[in-house]
Amino acid sequence: MALTKYRIRELVKVVDERNDLGIRDFYGINKSKEFMITNAKTENLDERKYKVVRRNRFVYSGMQTGRDECIRISMFTGNYPIIVSPAYVTFEILDTDIVHPEYFFMMFLSKEKDRLGWFYSDSSIRANLDWEVFCDIEVELPPLDIQEKYVAIYKAMLANQKAYENGLEDLKLVCDGYFDKLKKNHSLYKKLGNFIEKNELRNSDKKFDKEHVRGISNKKEFMLTKADISKTDLSKFLVIPKNFFAYNSRTDGRNMLVLAINKLDNPVIVTWNYNSFNVIDDKLQELNPDFLYAFFKRAEFDRLVRFMSWGSSQELFSWDSLCDVKIPVPDIEIQNSIAQLYNVYLERKQINERLKQQIKDICPILIAGAIKEANANA
Repeated sequence: MALTKYRIRELVKVVDERNDLGIRDFYGINKSKEFMITNAKTENLDERKYKVVRRNRFVYSGMQTGRDECIRISMFTGNYPIIVSPAYVTFEILDTDIVHPEYFFMMFLSKEKDRLGWFYSDSSIRANLDWEVFCDIEVELPPLDIQEKYVAIYKAMLANQKAYENGLEDLKLVCDGYFDKLKKNHSLYKKLGNFIEKNELRNSDKKFDKEHVRGISNKKEFMLTKADISKTDLSKFLVIPKNFFAYNSRTDGRNMLVLAINKLDNPVIVTWNYNSFNVIDDKLQELNPDFLYAFFKRAEFDRLVRFMSWGSSQELFSWDSLCDVKIPVPDIEIQNSIAQLYNVYLERKQINERLKQQIKDICPILIAGAIKEANANA
């Protein structure tokens, strides 16, 4: 049997299940088509208005499809339900005898489909891809047995990646265990202000151009900026050398301090709206910057930041507040060991991200193979 053409609307059904289960695990989906814990403040949200996402249920957002050149869609594979914003569309496969849910998702793990979404998006500033327009997209499906064959290959690759990821989490637990042990020794606590100094180095000579401009992600990493800087005076930007930190003092609307350390061999530059600091040279034998960064990545630090932030129109975590933070400062050899272990964790985390990307890159090849096999059997 050859390929059969369908409109998406013939394959899916909207499921609008509201949260009367008391679930407070708030999630969204990102451009990588993965679920992520929301970074927005959730304390005062009414979870009953949110939509429940169960296993094999899809979440779709048509927002900014054209701008990002990405169809934001993801399939939930967890064992326990989560909730997402009511702005999302949640749906399921109408007939699994026609299309395998994971095969359906695999079809959208391709740049070709993302370009198609961009082509169909509207002319608004955000270039949205409305649900009705998305549902009108035509897809070709091979017979179910062929779909299942290629889904099995996809799931085998996912299983290998997940096994690697589980080992990664074990490594993080070891790091957390060391910090938890240090946390109990109150004699180790010292004010951070004794070890750090503010960095005021500016890009006055414009030595660093737009290629060096960075923003900071919610993962506490430097990233290429999304802002339009074509007309921006880069001479005012802060220069961040290797092992220097930068952070956004604004904390309103976030449950974290947006902060990063530069681990590149070359400096980067960031907006003057950020603060920057470094461990004082004379204190490097007492405080390892990588150890400090590992501490900054802990959830308890972010909770402390939220507690210490203040302001009426917007909440800020000031430089003085940062200096007042007390952290455990063990012997430098212990710090070095923890920092080394944490850096191994970060390196393996990057490898895991590359593995996930490789799987996504292979999906279009698998879909092409399924189509070719269906045509050969016609």
